[in-house]
Amino acid sequence: MIIEHHPLSKDFPELRERISALKSHAHFTHLASEYETVDKSVVRFEQQLEHCSGEELEQLKLRRVHLKDELYALLTAEA
Repeated sequence: MIIEHHPLSKDFPELRERISALKSHAHFTHLASEYETVDKSVVRFEQQLEHCSGEELEQLKLRRVHLKDELYALLTAEA
């Protein structure tokens, strides 16, 4: 089974220009970096390349959702 990463530009293709524009925004960049790190960790654990408990994986998935929600709010906020 192939498990894919969830990059913002793939999940929100309609917001690609806004994603690029916000890359100079420190808070957005910090959240996006953390999101990418958490997303990659989830994928590694789901592919069983690394091991963690089921509870740890669920916590990472919740963090990923929370970060994506925050990023989406920034992306869709009025400029």
